[in-house]
Amino acid sequence: MTDWPVHGRIDGPIVMIGFGSIGKGTLPLIERHFTYDKSRMVIIDPNDSDRALAEKHGVRFIHSPVTRENYRDLLTPLLTAGGGQGFCVNVSVDTSSVDIMELCREIGALYIDTVTEPWAGFYFDASLGAAERSNYALRESLLAARRANPGGVTAVSTCGANPGMVSWFVKRALVNLAADLGDGSPEPKSREDWAQLAQRLGVKGIHIAERDTQRAKNPKPMQTFVNTWSVEGFLSEGVQPAELGWGTHEKWMPENAGTHETGCQAAIYLLQPGANTRVRSWTPTAQAQYGFLVTHNESISISDYLTVRDAAGEPVYRPTCHYAYHPCNDAVLSLHELFGQSGRVQETQHILDENEIVDGIDELGVLLYGHGKNAYWFGSQLSIEETRRIAPYQNATGLQVTSAVLAGMVWALENPNAGIVEADELDFRRCLEVQTPYLGPVVGVYTDWTPLDGRPGFFPEDIDESDPWQFRNVLVRSGDMPISGKPNLVK
Repeated sequence: MTDWPVHGRIDGPIVMIGFGSIGKGTLPLIERHFTYDKSRMVIIDPNDSDRALAEKHGVRFIHSPVTRENYRDLLTPLLTAGGGQGFCVNVSVDTSSVDIMELCREIGALYIDTVTEPWAGFYFDASLGAAERSNYALRESLLAARRANPGGVTAVSTCGANPGMVSWFVKRALVNLAADLGDGSPEPKSREDWAQLAQRLGVKGIHIAERDTQRAKNPKPMQTFVNTWSVEGFLSEGVQPAELGWGTHEKWMPENAGTHETGCQAAIYLLQPGANTRVRSWTPTAQAQYGFLVTHNESISISDYLTVRDAAGEPVYRPTCHYAYHPCNDAVLSLHELFGQSGRVQETQHILDENEIVDGIDELGVLLYGHGKNAYWFGSQLSIEETRRIAPYQNATGLQVTSAVLAGMVWALENPNAGIVEADELDFRRCLEVQTPYLGPVVGVYTDWTPLDGRPGFFPEDIDESDPWQFRNVLVRSGDMPISGKPNLVK
């Protein structure tokens, strides 16, 4: 595609916080799809290794961290200079999303981020308990800010690939599933309608099921953490407790699970790091696979959004929802190395750019399971080859994120007084209309696979054969290693 559409005009300054892999990929999409005054755009980052790239695009670069102490003095003049409505694009780490979005709303600037991020130190604060370090707690701080100041200038929260795009995939998948199961009801218009549709279709749960097959030209060196997106971001969420939206169909809970005393009550957490917690899942290319149950905002927000409550406010239907992430092979090796040395982070961190990758795709979608057709995966199969053709400065993983940022920015411009919103609440059709040109093949695939396939094998397992879609069967626990056929151990 060479005739890229201009989706809107930003008539005030643009301030991008962060210029790592996502910031670098977002910049050319902003240039391509918006009309704005480039002289009024600025990028802020504590690392100036890519300053030359920003300056090549004619964008001012400020070499500085954004901190609890300086964010008001630093951002206010930048977002208000010259008139018009400013737009803050926060694609950084170690910056409080809630504090910055509240400032933006005070001064009338639009805001978007890809994750509800805390100030530096939160993820590794040993004085905090697991519940306090959870994404549940971070999301509740966002919801508290919304309750305190409803309406007003739009701030789009958690709008990357996941969280973000996958919430739009869930709605698209529900619409497709309804058609295939013969549900003739009108397309949902409200949160309550969507929840009732999921209940009516019999969806027991949703995996954010991802397989990254991108391969590097060079093998991973020792003591280097290699990934296809932010290493800092992955490590931060990976050392948080594993979290998942907790469905009403579940009959068993892990012994090390914790529940929350306040808030929406839609999720639980496990007393173990998400990046060292495995679950069984499925994607079209990999088929059955192990994924990591890394905590993500959408695991909680999707379950919360699709909850049906009775007259007393008690949940009568809620799907289980969690991430099931198989990163690129080098990232898997990096995690083994990290946890093998008691969580000591490697000396070197490296993000694979588009020129270092031989081939592969990032297959990212949602697996809706437990309904009349068993399981349905809907998502993006974006390859590195297509990414190189259509967008600079990023690999396939990055483009799925940056194109979601683009879609969220378009929605915010078209809905400038929506208040604080999560990606689940955006118009999924409009967002996917903007984003789909950057997603490669977007497909829906049914599968007969369940987490009980091939089980039990030669060794005893604690499984629930009455319902394959119990989390008891999804979670990989100590000793779970089914072998149902004779292994080929001799070449």
